[in-house]
Amino acid sequence: MPPPADIVKVAIEWPDAFPKLMEIDQKKPLSAIIKEVCEGWSLGSHEQFALQLAEGTRNYITEKNRNDIKNGSILRLTTSPSKNASQLHERIQSSSMDAKLEALKDLARSSRDITFAQEFINLDGISLLTQMVESGTERYQKLQKIMKPCFGDLLSFTLTAFVELMDHGIVSWDTFSVAFIKKIASYVNKSAMDTAVLQRSLAILESMVLNSQDLYQKVAQEITIGQLIPHLQCSDQDIQTYTVAVINALFLKAPEEKRQEMAHILAQKQLRSIILSNIIRSNQPINDEMAHQLYVLQVLTFNLLEDRMMTKMDPQDQAQRDIIFELRRIAFDVECEPNNSGSIEKRKSMYTRDYKKLGFINHVNPAVDFTQIPPGMLALDNMLYFAKHHQDAYIRMVLENSSREDKHECPFGRSSIELTKMLCEILRVGELPSENCHDFHPMFFTHDRSFEEFFCICIQLLNKTWKEMRATSEDFNKVMQVVREQIMRTLAHKPNSLDQFKSRLQNMSYTEILKIRQSERMNQEDFQSRPIVELREKIQPEIMELIKQQRLNRLCEGTCFKKTNNRRKPDKYWYCRLSPNHKVLHYGDLEESPQGEVPFDSLQDKLPVVEMKAVVTGKDCPHMKEKGALKQSKEWLELAFSVLYESDEYLNFMAPDKHEYCVWTDGLNALLGKEMTSEYTKADMDTLLSMEMKLRLLDLENIQIPEAPPPIPKEPSNYDFVYDCN
Repeated sequence: MPPPADIVKVAIEWPDAFPKLMEIDQKKPLSAIIKEVCEGWSLGSHEQFALQLAEGTRNYITEKNRNDIKNGSILRLTTSPSKNASQLHERIQSSSMDAKLEALKDLARSSRDITFAQEFINLDGISLLTQMVESGTERYQKLQKIMKPCFGDLLSFTLTAFVELMDHGIVSWDTFSVAFIKKIASYVNKSAMDTAVLQRSLAILESMVLNSQDLYQKVAQEITIGQLIPHLQCSDQDIQTYTVAVINALFLKAPEEKRQEMAHILAQKQLRSIILSNIIRSNQPINDEMAHQLYVLQVLTFNLLEDRMMTKMDPQDQAQRDIIFELRRIAFDVECEPNNSGSIEKRKSMYTRDYKKLGFINHVNPAVDFTQIPPGMLALDNMLYFAKHHQDAYIRMVLENSSREDKHECPFGRSSIELTKMLCEILRVGELPSENCHDFHPMFFTHDRSFEEFFCICIQLLNKTWKEMRATSEDFNKVMQVVREQIMRTLAHKPNSLDQFKSRLQNMSYTEILKIRQSERMNQEDFQSRPIVELREKIQPEIMELIKQQRLNRLCEGTCFKKTNNRRKPDKYWYCRLSPNHKVLHYGDLEESPQGEVPFDSLQDKLPVVEMKAVVTGKDCPHMKEKGALKQSKEWLELAFSVLYESDEYLNFMAPDKHEYCVWTDGLNALLGKEMTSEYTKADMDTLLSMEMKLRLLDLENIQIPEAPPPIPKEPSNYDFVYDCN
C-alpha cells in the first residue's frame, strides 16, 4: 500500500553524525518536526535550528515552501535564519581580514535565500554593507598594493551580497546615500578594477537607474558615457553586457529633452562603431542577454525619431518650406529666382509643374502633404537626406518618372511619405522595448545615419518595383504591399550590413515575390467548390484526432520548465510529463536542465487527470497575479498557464517558448475534453488538411470538378437490355 500523500521520506544530515532516515508529516507544524529532529541528536534550544535543502539551492525550509520537499530529498539541520543572520552580521565586522573575507563569502551565498535575506535586512544589514562600501574599505586601500587579491575579493563578496539582497525587492532603492553612489561609480570609473567588482558595480548602477528617478539623477552626475566606453573594448562579454545595460538604462530614464543630447554624445564617442567592432564582429558568439541589450539600444535609438515623426509641418513656416524648395532646386538644377523675376502667376505655374513632377499630392502647396502624422516631418527629413547624400539616384528617379505618362509615373513625394510611415511601423518607432526580445539587426550598427540610409535603399527599391509591376497610380497600395513584403523577407535574413541588405533586395524582385506567393498559394490552396468543401468537412475530424494524438504523445515525452526568470539568479528547473495511459501528470524538481527525457521514477509528484478542473492562461494564472510577478511583461503573460485542480490547488507553468506553450495548452485541453484552439493547432490543421486533400485529389489532376453533381438520367422506357448471362 503506498504511503499517504502527506508523508514524505527524507534523509536529514547533521555534522559529525550519521544521517537519519525520517518520515515527515506535512500536516504537522514545521517547528514540531525540527524539535523532533533535535531531540534525536540530543540538541537543546530547537528554536535556534532550521531545516535546509542539502543540495542545489540550499534554501531554508519554511511553511511556505515545505511542499517542495520530495520523497528522497536530503535535508540538513542547521542554524536558524535569524541566528545565522545575527552571526554573519557580527562576523563581517571582524577586525581580521581573513575572518571578514570568509564571513562575506558565506553572506554572499546565503543572501540568495529570501528567508535569510529578510532576517539579515531586519538587522539593518543593508546599511552595514553600504557603510562598509562607503568607508570600511578605505582602511584597506593602503594595503591594496601588498594584498590586492584579498582586497578585490573582499569588495567583490560585499557587492555580491548587496546585489543578492536587493534582488529580493524587500528594500527600496531610494534609501541610498550620495556617498554610496559615488563609491560605486568610482569602481566603474577606474581604469583598472577587479572584474567581479566591476560587474557588480555596473549591475548596481543599472538597478539604481531603472528603479528610481531620483537615483537616475545622481548616477547621471557621477557616470559619463566616456567613462563607460572603455569597458566595451574589453574581451569579457559579461562586462560588455552590463555596460550596454547601464547605457540603455540612462538612455531610457533620461528626460525627453535630454535624449537627443545624450545621443549626440554617444555619436561623438563613437559608441556605434565600438559596439560593431568589439561586440557584433568579435570572434565570440553573442549570448542572449547581450542580444537583448543590443535590441534595446536599437529601439531606443530609433525612438529618437518619434518627435519628428509626430511633428506636423507648418505650411506657413518659411524655414520648413525652404526644404521643399531645396528638393526642387536639386532635382531640376534651378536657382531661386528673385522676387521681381517674371510675374507671380508665371512663378506659381512653374512651381506647380515642378511639384507635380516631384510627386506631391498637393501641387500648389506641397507643405500640406506633411501635415499627416505619422510620418510628419520625418518624411521630409528623409527626402532631403536622399537628395543631398544620394544626389545622382535622386535626380535620376525624379527625371525618369517625370518623363513617363502621368498615370505610369511613380510619385516620389507620395511614395516617400508612405514609405517613411511603413518603415516606422516595421521598426516600431515610438514603442518601448520588449523585455524578452533579442531581435536586433547588425546592419543598423554599421552607419551613423542608419534609418536614413535604410530609407534611401528602400525608396530606390520602391521605384524599381513600380517599374517591374508596370504600375499606375491606381496600383499605389498594391506596390506598397509588395515593397513591404520585400523588406520584411529580406530583414528576416538578418543582413550584416546595409550593402548586404541592398544586395539581397536586388534578388527579391517582383517576379521572385510572385513565385514565392504562388508557391505559398499552392501549399495552402483552398478549393471552394462544393464537393471539395464536403470532402474537407469529412476528413477534418480525422486530422483533428491526429493532432490531438500528437499533442498527447508530446506531453508523454515531457518538457523541462524554468522556475525563475531573473538573469542574476541561477535557473531553477522542474520537469513534467504525462503517463503513457494519459491518466496522471508526473512532475518534480531538477538540479539542472536535462539532456533528454526524465524517467518517471525521478518525478516524485503526481496529479491525476481526473482531478483537473480547468486550464487558465495569461493574467488569469495565479502566479501572474502574485505581487511583482512580471506584470508589465507581455511576453511572459503569453507563455504562462496553470492547471487548476481539486481543493483550489494549482500547478503553475512558464513555457520556454511559444511552441511548447501551444503544445501543452492544447494537450491539457484535450485531456479535459475541450477544444484545442492554439494558433499552432490551426496551422497544423491547415497544413495537414491541405496535404491530405492533395493526396486524395491526385488522380483528378487536370480534371475539372463540377460545382454540382451530374443530373440523374430519366428512367428507360423499358428494361429489355437486362439479360441473363446463363
